[in-house]
Amino acid sequence: MDEMEAIDILFVEDNPRDAELTIRALKKHSLANRLFHVQDGAEALDYLLARGKYESREVENSPKVVLLDLKLPKVSGLEVLRIIKADERLRTIPVVVVTSSTEDPDIRAAYELGVNSYVIKPVEFDAFVEAMSRLGLYWLLVNHPMK
Repeated sequence: MDEMEAIDILFVEDNPRDAELTIRALKKHSLANRLFHVQDGAEALDYLLARGKYESREVENSPKVVLLDLKLPKVSGLEVLRIIKADERLRTIPVVVVTSSTEDPDIRAAYELGVNSYVIKPVEFDAFVEAMSRLGLYWLLVNHPMK
């Protein structure tokens, strides 16, 4: 996909296995055709804030949802979330944390920063694929985002 096109999902995940499973689950329901995958928090912020190699992108052309891992290289998921929710142009984008962290401080911090949903990645393959499919269906087809 041309990185300047409008996207529905910004997917921020550094684990190749989890990324592949999530993309496969979304493709199964034809929800991955407008997905943009980045592998670290710095690139996610560059994309959202239209800077660096994304400077020609319009910030107002935001994704419908951000699927965000917490444990990321360069910039943590919590810091990405903090910046999204502090920026008037981005704060209404739904952010769903999708992580393996069951730590109460992570969950609490994410909700205090304004996360829309916190999903713990299932360990079992079929359960993981099902959870990601349902997540995509809800945020892209059921949820009615603010314009």
